[in-house]
Amino acid sequence: MKRVQQTNVWRLIALGGLAGGTAEVLWVTIYALAGEVSAAEVARQVTASVWPSAADWTIAPVLGIAIHMILAVALAALCAPLLMRLTSRQAAPAALVLVSLIALTTVWAVNFLIVLPVLNPAFIQLMPYAATLASKMLFGLAMAAVVHRDAARETVRIR
Repeated sequence: MKRVQQTNVWRLIALGGLAGGTAEVLWVTIYALAGEVSAAEVARQVTASVWPSAADWTIAPVLGIAIHMILAVALAALCAPLLMRLTSRQAAPAALVLVSLIALTTVWAVNFLIVLPVLNPAFIQLMPYAATLASKMLFGLAMAAVVHRDAARETVRIR
């Protein structure tokens, strides 16, 4: 029984992270289509942030998306357990969204105001802060939706 619950937690973390990461990739793609930035350059700078010597490789944009998705799942591993605790206490969906948005705003602030200016200043120059914050908010909404959907399914199964 415990193994099944643990498997469900990891599945939920993976789905929440992939949903959040995909929401961000779609947001950057839409933003790029508006002509403000190159989506490939954003992905290349993700690579440069983690592996600077790989930034000039032809596959750097693809590598950047892979790195982004790995980081998205890691971020979900940090956030999803808190959201799952809220659902176990039968918190309102609005509480899930609010907690998720607060957590992701905090992550955004640490990344864009502390880490990236030191690690890769070029990255923070690509898009306005409002656009990058919107990206993180979309991550939070997508992750909260996955957790809420899973909690609703579990409630239906129990009845």
